[in-house]
Order: sequence, then C-alpha cells, then structure tokens
Amino acid sequence: MKIRASAVALGLTSVLVTTSACSSAGSSPSSGGDSGTIHVLVYGDASNKVEKQIVETFNRTSKVKAVLDTIPGADYQAKLNTVINTPQAPDVFFNWGGGSIQPYVKSDLLLPLDDMIAADPGLKGNFLPSVFNTAVIDGKSYGIPMRGTQPVLLFHNKKVLADAGLAVPRTWDELLGAVQALKAKGITPFALGGGDQWPTLMWYEYVFDRVAGPELFQKALSGDRSAWESEDAKKALGMLEQLVDAGAFGSNFDSVKFTDGGSPALLAKGKAAFELMGSWEYATQQDGNPEFAKSQLGYSGFPGIAGGKGDPANLVGNTNNFYSVLKKSKHPEAAAAFLKLMYSEEFVKAQLAIGNLPTTTNTEQFLGTAADPDYSKYQYDLVKAAPSFQLSWDQAYPPAANTPIRTAVQQFFSGKLDVDGFVRAMQALPAS
Repeated sequence: MKIRASAVALGLTSVLVTTSACSSAGSSPSSGGDSGTIHVLVYGDASNKVEKQIVETFNRTSKVKAVLDTIPGADYQAKLNTVINTPQAPDVFFNWGGGSIQPYVKSDLLLPLDDMIAADPGLKGNFLPSVFNTAVIDGKSYGIPMRGTQPVLLFHNKKVLADAGLAVPRTWDELLGAVQALKAKGITPFALGGGDQWPTLMWYEYVFDRVAGPELFQKALSGDRSAWESEDAKKALGMLEQLVDAGAFGSNFDSVKFTDGGSPALLAKGKAAFELMGSWEYATQQDGNPEFAKSQLGYSGFPGIAGGKGDPANLVGNTNNFYSVLKKSKHPEAAAAFLKLMYSEEFVKAQLAIGNLPTTTNTEQFLGTAADPDYSKYQYDLVKAAPSFQLSWDQAYPPAANTPIRTAVQQFFSGKLDVDGFVRAMQALPAS
C-alpha cells in the first residue's frame, strides 16, 4: 500500500482496495489521477469497516478503482476545509448535509447530482424524502445518504443502574435524582467527552428543544439573534448550569474525549452510568468493548421537561451522513456508480450489522438482520414517530460557525462564560 505524501502530511489514513498498479505516490485525489482512481474521503471511526467493504465491492467490477481515505473524527471538518479546494481534494467526500456543505455550494466546488438522478432515479427514490432533502440546496441535490440516521440517545450501563437501584430517567427531575444517587456511590453520573466539545453540545440541543421546542433554534438559524436571549433560552441555560453544578459530569470532563475512546470506556467499565451520544455509540462499543455492547449496553430517549414546549418524542442528531461529489472530478461516471451502492442490499445489511440505521425505503424489511434487531427497531420507530428531528447545531450552521459554537459550549460548561456571555457568543455567529 502506498500513501500519498500529501495525505500523510494531513494525517489521513489511506486504504487502497485495488491493485498496486492503480496506485501512485504522487497521484492527486481531486481528479482521480491518470491512474484511474477516485478518492473517497470519510470520517474515521468504527463505521469505516463498512466503507472498506463497499469500496471492495465497487472495485471488483469497476475499471476506475476507488481509494478510501480516512481522517480521524476530531480533525475531519478542519482538514476537509483545508484540502477541499486544493489538488489534494477528494472526488467523493463524507458530510452532514445542511450547513456543512453550503459554503462549498456557494463556492461552486460541488457537482449537482440531478443529472445522475435523472439517469438513475433510484439515487433519490430509494431514500426517505425527509432525509434526502437535507442535502438539497437551492433546489439542487448535492448529496446521497450514506451510513444511516443518527439520533442522539441516552445510553446507560445496565449493571450500574441495577446495582444503584435506579431506573432510566424519563423526566428531568428523575435525571437530577439519579445524579445525586450515583454521586453518593462514587460513580460519575454522565460520561462526557468534553475535550472534543461536540459531545457537550448534545446536552444544549436537547435541553433547548425540551424547554423551547425546535422553533427557537430554527428562529436563531434563520438569522433572528434575539432568539438566544429569550426567556426560554435563558431557562435552558439555567438548567444546564444546575446540572454541571450538581456534578453530573464529574470534575475533569474537559480532559476526556470520545474520539480516543475515553468516554465510552468510562461507560463500559462502570465508572459512569450514562453517556448522551449519537447512535454510533453502539458501533463504538461493539468495536472496543464487544461483551459490554452485547449484554450491558442500554439505551433510551432524552427525558421530558415538565412545562416545556418541546415534545418528549423530539430528536436531535444527524438526520444522516451524505456523500457529495467534487465538480472537478475527472470520473463523475465512476462516482455515480459508487453512489448507487448506497442503496444496495449489501450496504443496508452491513450498516445494520454494526448498529447503524440506513434511511433507504427498504430498511425496515432488513431490521431482523441487524447486529441487535431490538436496537435497530427501537431507533427506526423513534425516527419514524419523531415530530421533529433537529440537525446538530454545528452541522446546521456553516462550518465557519463550528469553532465559535463549540468554544462557547465548552466555556459555559467549564464556568468561563456566564449566561450573558454565552448569549453574546451565539449572537455573534456568522449567518447561515
């Protein structure tokens, strides 16, 4: 295997699933190079095993070979921004749709996929419309769903809760009660990878939703900065402050990360009782702590808040991940053929096998083949019934807002920003 020098410099791990004759140390991923390759760039995590499998399937029949490049999760967006308009840009790349690709569309870097869809209607028709439309911008399609829908769930260690005589909290008051009971036993109530910042953001998304409903964030996203200083926003911040002050996350959460396995290990080893995390927690635990994933990993929705405007069935998270295609790729036909595999039976079964939930129209018929059919059906039913599924704040806003959002979130939890400081930070976000 040869890894391009430019990729190494950027910290990419390149997985070439083809013959050595198709690789060149100096090849450029943006064009597929003269070697006849397309480079597919993905977020590096436990789900990469499926991406490797799909690339292998593609390469068995395609003359143009696919190279899978990965960037470790914590660095993905920043390094994508670095290479997206350079000779090292990929042909096809992973994203979250929505605001995450808007700047690339505005800069005319992405290929509209409407012609591909006209040639193969299945590229659109085989996906749930509400999910597919997340990557439709100004009436044009710029992404094909991949991986699966990723609601944020409240995961728990069954044994820890049983030993503490606790049930899964269904209300905010029950959640606060669990915090006190677990602290009395010397157990950190909630594992939190605060060092990554984005796991902390999940708490804001749910508490704001439960207190104010999804409309408040949509109002802010549309440019109405007054939303952040509303009574509901300040109430949500007060509740988060109460949770931190109660010791719900321990005292060193900002030195723990999800991306290096730190916070999942706290949950698996019984040092923490809960972790609020995207549905990929299952794949992460299955990969790192398979016995725990099999027998002791539990899950539930986020608790309701009495008197709140948000429906307890509302979800936050990533409606899906997407593959988009760079306009300057020299092999758009090969890219279209690769994207076609995203609704194949093989793809659906492989994603289900690691706990992911694809959003193809035929997913339901394969739920029984999942690694944990009950878990997959639970997610499917949640997503199907959710009155609102709010895209993660840092993906709904353009990438330029990512660092300011995550910094404000971290600083409020660590006490470096008060309520007014957090409000000002959010009001200063660049417009979508």
